[in-house]
Amino acid sequence: MEDYASTDDDYYCGDYDDEGGSLVGFEDPETEFPCPDEKGPSSKVITKDSLLAAQRDDLQNVMDLLSLKEQHARTLLIHYRWDVDKVFAVFVEKGKDQLYTEAGVIVRSEDNSLLHSSSELMCDVCMDEVPVNETTTMDCGHFFCNDCWTEHFIVKINEGQSKRITCMAHKCNAICDEGKIRNLVYARHPDLAEKFDRFLLESYIDDNSRVKWCPSVPHCGNAIRVEHDKYCEVECACGMQFCFSCSSEAHSPCSCLMWELWICKCQNESETVNWIAVHTKPCPYCHKLVEKNGGCNLVTCICGQKFCWLCARPTGASHTWDSIAGHSCGRYTEDQEENVDRAKKYLWRYLHYHNRYKAHTDSLKAEVQLKEKIQLKISKLEEREPNDFSWVTNGLYRLFRSRRVLSYSYPFAYYMFGDDLFKNELTEKEREIKQNLFEDQQQQLEANVEKLSMFLEDPFDEYDEDQVTETRMKIIALSKVIDNLCRKLYECIEIDLLGPLQQTIHIIAPYISMGVEKASELS
Repeated sequence: MEDYASTDDDYYCGDYDDEGGSLVGFEDPETEFPCPDEKGPSSKVITKDSLLAAQRDDLQNVMDLLSLKEQHARTLLIHYRWDVDKVFAVFVEKGKDQLYTEAGVIVRSEDNSLLHSSSELMCDVCMDEVPVNETTTMDCGHFFCNDCWTEHFIVKINEGQSKRITCMAHKCNAICDEGKIRNLVYARHPDLAEKFDRFLLESYIDDNSRVKWCPSVPHCGNAIRVEHDKYCEVECACGMQFCFSCSSEAHSPCSCLMWELWICKCQNESETVNWIAVHTKPCPYCHKLVEKNGGCNLVTCICGQKFCWLCARPTGASHTWDSIAGHSCGRYTEDQEENVDRAKKYLWRYLHYHNRYKAHTDSLKAEVQLKEKIQLKISKLEEREPNDFSWVTNGLYRLFRSRRVLSYSYPFAYYMFGDDLFKNELTEKEREIKQNLFEDQQQQLEANVEKLSMFLEDPFDEYDEDQVTETRMKIIALSKVIDNLCRKLYECIEIDLLGPLQQTIHIIAPYISMGVEKASELS
């Protein structure tokens, strides 16, 4: 990586606005340069105690609009994945009858049980005649004996299908009355009835596109609900910061697919990278790595290319045990050096990006320890002269936030400018231009982050008043510059790099100056 020489006067890179902030996940100080017009997604923490209230809010909205019972409102919402707006949209577009039919809801206007005049009825499942009071009729009008209904419900609950249990009648897709299910099952298996109620309650999280369980380990028991964009990063009340879209750790500016690929690659390559360097060579045609596990020195790639194992140069197919026709690699040539470079190209490329990703994550872990040192420095300064030293903590949180952005920018660059994901989207010339644009911004950010880290490490608690004032101005200015550079980097990624893609869609969580939004508890 290119080194940057700098002086104390070159940290200002142009005209910037007065925005800045702090990284949520640490104690959040009062910011000196707030960003009042920047709003992240409104998110709420749903605890075990507030889950029922959260579910009933949506149920009540549907019940009021369509004049439905709670069981029918729940059936509608489960079918439409608890999207109240979707329910209303289908109602307006297709009408009430079609809305109910698609969800399997039948609203009856009279009690079907009154239609049975005889004292006994035949159950079409067990073919026994049973008293009317030992049968149950669902909203669809189909009736069966209570024993058959109960067995049907028990099987469905045990199979985990209790959120949408349909009628037993042939080709009937009506959803059974949850109250009748509960009563029949409770009479024989109270524990299963409780399990049924739990499934209905937790469906608000499991089937809801706006709600997800917090991925903390061990699980904190909370869920997070977002109001608008699912491509966002949130922080649970337990402190876990994660990407709402994929439930992985917060990873912007990487897209979810890039981050998933990167994690898998790191897990696989960290243990095998040395083995690959020793035991494999890349095909001179397709550059895939080839392992030689025996035989002569003529090897064949899966693409069909023949090449010499000793020098990795392409050859013909005619050979004997100890020689290849028309080929000799006993004498050193510059071509061999080129082949060695080609052999290492993909391995070294991965190592280049991984080493820089690892360097910034390690720096972030080390700089978190700065918090205690910063507090000690502030205490010493306050003993000398009580004053507002929030500019120090603001600078520290800006350092944390930008370190994370830098760290995840390297996996993004690995896939954005590699040959895997976008090889059919970008020409070599376009890739080169876009890579230069991105790396220029990335390196500007990197240089300023290192300067900020250096200033925060300085023993400014030992400075005189003028030196402290000068340090304060530098840290505030650098914090503003870094915030602006982070924003520009995200804009470059969203508009210039990912925006023009046609064949693949990659969406990243937006840049939030104040850091990952901390979800508030649902009252």
